[in-house]
Amino acid sequence: MYDYLIIGAGIIGLAIAKTLNEKYPDKKIIIIEKEKDVGYHSSGRNSGVLHAGFYYTANSLKAKFTRDGCLEMTKFCEDNNLSINKCKKVVVANDESELSGLEELYRRGITNGVEVELIDDEKLNEMYPNVKTYKKALFSPNTATINPLEILKFLKKELIKKGIEFRFDEGYNTNINNNTILTSKKNKISAKKIINSAGLYADKIARDFGYSKNYTIIPFKGIYLKYTKNDKPVTTNIYPVPNLKNPFLGVHYTVTVDNTIKIGPTAIPAFWRENYKGFENFKLNEFLEVIKYELKLFITNAFGFRNLAYEEIRKYYKPYFINLALKMVKNIDKEGFNEWSKPGIRAQLLDTNTLELLQDFVVEGDDKTIHILNAVSPAFTSSFPFARWVVEEYIEK
Repeated sequence: MYDYLIIGAGIIGLAIAKTLNEKYPDKKIIIIEKEKDVGYHSSGRNSGVLHAGFYYTANSLKAKFTRDGCLEMTKFCEDNNLSINKCKKVVVANDESELSGLEELYRRGITNGVEVELIDDEKLNEMYPNVKTYKKALFSPNTATINPLEILKFLKKELIKKGIEFRFDEGYNTNINNNTILTSKKNKISAKKIINSAGLYADKIARDFGYSKNYTIIPFKGIYLKYTKNDKPVTTNIYPVPNLKNPFLGVHYTVTVDNTIKIGPTAIPAFWRENYKGFENFKLNEFLEVIKYELKLFITNAFGFRNLAYEEIRKYYKPYFINLALKMVKNIDKEGFNEWSKPGIRAQLLDTNTLELLQDFVVEGDDKTIHILNAVSPAFTSSFPFARWVVEEYIEK
């Protein structure tokens, strides 16, 4: 009998294991994962941006954890000699209509205690001569980029040193009862508490325990396009003013830890949960379930889904995709964008009653099982403080 069984070896599962081990070093902890190593899905395919925390409304969990998580993850990387690029970030406006959105982001940042500055186009030109905006821009000095897989593998190594057991290639199969699960290899594992941090499948597992009754995960595919020329016309992350009614931030420039420039991501509705490429990992039951809800969203145009779908599908046309990014800089060779990155899938939670995409973290559970249902961006940034909150509010109570 284990004290804690964690399902899923992404950043949230590892961060919860780290927190539990720091609080209770003598407790027996096991992490099961259906893949052969950590970070095969959302966490390992993450953009690598450490977000500062100015996008989120003050009453949200994301606002609470992103600011602190950014600073904590930055220090964690520095303390452990892990890659980090403190390349900062600017949010730019395209025209007069976007200035109010820019000012709203500034207000949210100040309210959330985030270091942000609203600057004019002259100051932006002094700081980043190749970045283009309309009148004003928002400057975020604490935004950085990291290597997600490097962090995940480092955490795995450290947790193994502390005696935490990993079982890879052995995911969750079904709930038996009395906090005993059957794994995909037909092994039974019992624990006093089960923590479900299974990402794309968290809602399905939660339903086996009586949770996630009004939620389902709708997958969205994100792809970046890399700039492969030797010049470096972009030296900071550049973002457009987002549509704050949905959780996607629009096509932007990311400068990675090795100073590679990439644009993206897309937020294309996927047709099954691991719909990365072609018909790989195709599952008919998932396809039918996802299509059912996507058709509902399309017909009702909930949260502007129909417009979002049209816009995202257009991004498959590379010239259109590149042109969205060209608006934010003065000079860059568009022929340099010629290498697609490994796609990622966003495990986005949908309220099946209201047909709304949940923008904040969502956790359900009781004294025996805890289910992390919506841990989407900026979950990597927020992972350490979010994990402490889950332990304090759900595991210890």
